[in-house]
Amino acid sequence: MSYADVRELQSALTTASDIAFSLGSEPSALETDQLTDALRRALAAAGALGAGHGSTGCAEHPRGATDPLYGDKDDPLPPGWGRCLLCNDRRRRASAQRRGGR
Repeated sequence: MSYADVRELQSALTTASDIAFSLGSEPSALETDQLTDALRRALAAAGALGAGHGSTGCAEHPRGATDPLYGDKDDPLPPGWGRCLLCNDRRRRASAQRRGGR
């Protein structure tokens, strides 16, 4: 996340807010188009804030699925494992093969 990304989000939200508060009871097509554009700009800027980060914390699959067993008290993950379902599944399969499983 960069300062420029945050500033873009703030600018887009301020613009959208200014337009929204100046709308009359029957906004014109131009006003609604301007509001829509400002909101789209804000949405894009908000999406860019987390572009480099993912919920998995995995460099290979930052936007991958999160392991549902992560943090489960009944089945804790081994040391060094993360939240990435894809990587953890691969690790589980590899350890099962080493133990003579499937």
